[in-house]
Amino acid sequence: MTHSRAGRADVLQGVPAVGEEAPDFELVNQYGEPVRLSTLRGRNVAVVFYPFAFSGICTGELCEIRDNLAVFEDANATVLGVSVDSKFAQRAYAEKEGYSFDLLADFWPHGEVARTYGVFDDATGMALRGTFIIDAAGIIRYVVVNPRGQARDLAEYRAALAGLGA
Repeated sequence: MTHSRAGRADVLQGVPAVGEEAPDFELVNQYGEPVRLSTLRGRNVAVVFYPFAFSGICTGELCEIRDNLAVFEDANATVLGVSVDSKFAQRAYAEKEGYSFDLLADFWPHGEVARTYGVFDDATGMALRGTFIIDAAGIIRYVVVNPRGQARDLAEYRAALAGLGA
């Protein structure tokens, strides 16, 4: 299941497709601890790229995940939020909003992981709203990329996670 609402083909080049192995990466979380995607094999993972900490739509989306974390936990899924913000901004953001999942800093090299996933917008210097749901074997099972001003739909996450099984 792949959805794209970005409307800019130039930005969406290189987005990994459903059925492909998820590109591995390692970033630090809000506490400066390294998090490597491949070490999460055996669990499903939702990699949620968002433009910036403390911005309105991003906060709404991540608070919806926070408030519905059981949806992910019931699907044996780890949530990884990723933006180009520094680990310091990520920590302040997580503390302010009460996020218990990892927020990863794709800070330097600036947006490198977002680029790898085809969701970095060079014109604005930020990630688009891209979500990749990856199964326990490391295979991408769901992709959605929304433009900057359009929030993602939690119901789509539910459906994608339900399709994975626990």
